[in-house]
Amino acid sequence: MRVVTKFGGTSLGSGERIDRAADSIAEVAEAGHEIAVVASAMGDTTDELLDAIEFEATDRDEAEIVSMGERTSVRLLKAALTARGIDSVFVEPGHPDWPVVTNELGEVLPEETRRRAQALSRKLGDVVPIITGFLAEDPEGNMTTLGRGGSDTTAIMLGQYMDADQVVIVTDVEGVMTGDPNVVEGAQNVGEITVDELRNLSFRGAEVVAPSALSYKDEDLTVRVIHYQHRDILSGGTTIEGKFEHMVDMREEPLACLTVAGRSIRTSPGILHKLSGALYEADINVDAVASGMDSITFYVGVDVADTAENVLHDKILKTNTLSSVTVTEDIAVIRVLGTEFPDQPGVVQDIVGPLAGAHINLVDVITSATSVAAFVPWADREKALEIVQNAF
Repeated sequence: MRVVTKFGGTSLGSGERIDRAADSIAEVAEAGHEIAVVASAMGDTTDELLDAIEFEATDRDEAEIVSMGERTSVRLLKAALTARGIDSVFVEPGHPDWPVVTNELGEVLPEETRRRAQALSRKLGDVVPIITGFLAEDPEGNMTTLGRGGSDTTAIMLGQYMDADQVVIVTDVEGVMTGDPNVVEGAQNVGEITVDELRNLSFRGAEVVAPSALSYKDEDLTVRVIHYQHRDILSGGTTIEGKFEHMVDMREEPLACLTVAGRSIRTSPGILHKLSGALYEADINVDAVASGMDSITFYVGVDVADTAENVLHDKILKTNTLSSVTVTEDIAVIRVLGTEFPDQPGVVQDIVGPLAGAHINLVDVITSATSVAAFVPWADREKALEIVQNAF
């Protein structure tokens, strides 16, 4: 088995933890598996180095300064493995085997990085490379970085390019949890989660795996997240399944838009629960939900629009904060899924602008961390789909 494992800053935050990491790496190597290691800076070293820069440093100088955290980690791990009789080598920018190449903006050059990563992979089994995470170099050999979460990106990207069977992210949480264990009682480990689910959680604050890293995962690459106290790298934690799809998709059947208005919706707890619960009890699937200043809109299939209208109307009669429900039928929805939306300013404009230029009315736009849904009149769906496809 070929494994790429990444040790986060917390998992290397002390001598004891470095010893634990070295033990787990040695066990995998001694069992006959091929393993490459990606190391983050110890603890909060990167933040401390950044805080020390109280002057106008060039990007190149800043990269050289913050690189010292990762450079220290790989040396410590290499020494710990040598003490255990494991043949290892630390690999950092400037090393002949260095794999990660970017342009001057820190954008990965995939062809060159893949070529170098595959060359490095051919040495696995004979030696354990310990690679600095987060860091990269441009084609001229100048230091660059991959940005926040760059060590995760290094690990999953190398796992992909080195044809690894598994990428294991070793961090300070026991995989993905049902809730923040520091806030909620009884939080449990989620044994499996999809890339789509995890990316949405990550973009909304769940610090498990950097969202940008997951764009390098495909169906064949197993990615797991384990706690640094979990000594066995090859078991436990949370398995991340699937791959993130880049696509433009249009629902084949038309939708109806049901808008419930109420003067105190924003200040009345439980309104959304009452309305969506009533639709659930009527076995009506809701495709999407949007909220306005004093309204809530549900999108459902046109075949159940009449039933849904009656269900919502019944709730209006029983709730004094709600005023009326109105229905608009024959609406199409076009969804754009992408991996980097939160980091790409103007994504919504790239959809809205061309549609407006074609004089297509936009009924609604609903966004999430990884998708944008545009609702347009059903009669305009084919033209709108072509416009959005051309934009992406």
